[in-house]
Amino acid sequence: MLFICYEKCSTCQKAKKFLDEHHLNYELRDIKSDNPAYEELKQWYALANLPLKRFFNTSGKAYRERNIKERIKDMSEDEILRLLSTDGMLVKRPLLIDGERMIVGFDETKYQDLVHKKVIC
Repeated sequence: MLFICYEKCSTCQKAKKFLDEHHLNYELRDIKSDNPAYEELKQWYALANLPLKRFFNTSGKAYRERNIKERIKDMSEDEILRLLSTDGMLVKRPLLIDGERMIVGFDETKYQDLVHKKVIC
């Protein structure tokens, strides 16, 4: 699994703690220093089955300062994905990708499903 986070983010810290406590193996990637690329975001968007606007860190400074809420209303999916790929701090975190699915944010119920999957496999 690939776990993309910002280590100073409290939600990311909770998610990482959950993964560690449940002995789930993951590759850690810092979203600020290793921003998701356009092609990655495009693949993950297809896996996540969520509206594209859910990929934005709407509480972040970069989102507010750049007036993204208003700007994306007139943008295509491709333009939005390209915008997200310009700055990791625009992207909602953490991101967890296990090959079959993508989890945006930390939802303990969805993370718990990974624990059950590990036990079954």
